[in-house]
Amino acid sequence: MALARERRVTSSIELRGTTAKGEGVFTTGPFKAGETVMVGVIEKKLAKNHSHASQVGEDEFAFHAGLISKFNHSCDPNCGIRLNAGGGHDFIAMRGIALNEEATFDYAMRNYRIDHFPGPCQCGEPACRGAITGWRDLPQDRKDQYAGFVAPYLMKIDKKARAQSRLRKTQLADAPQL
Repeated sequence: MALARERRVTSSIELRGTTAKGEGVFTTGPFKAGETVMVGVIEKKLAKNHSHASQVGEDEFAFHAGLISKFNHSCDPNCGIRLNAGGGHDFIAMRGIALNEEATFDYAMRNYRIDHFPGPCQCGEPACRGAITGWRDLPQDRKDQYAGFVAPYLMKIDKKARAQSRLRKTQLADAPQL
């Protein structure tokens, strides 16, 4: 049973070394835009965030089974995520991915804020932001580009944060001037 699940989780991808980022996930076959690169299976729920955890809800974190923790960040990724029925993140090709190409995603597609990557981003993309940031810190145009490839709880958190910001601005505007 575990072997069958592992095959389903990791079909057409494998772990390999990279020149600048240690290990990464590479394709062993091509993927078309919209195809599932990896099915996400929750292995363990966590009480708090961890450097290899995925945010899976507003205040929920978990470890995924398989190679998900080995997918490297990119500021111009070829994969996005979709939340599946089991609460895991399926990795979906955002564009065609060639044989032997590294499969990457933007960590902001699943985490509202990034707590464990303080150094500079090493993705090497022309569109690199210079730092690995969470959804909270993405510019709106990038959020718009990622539509359909991000965890839905991020939009809920964003909506709450905007409402709280508007409320604070209203309260400040209505406060008596000293």
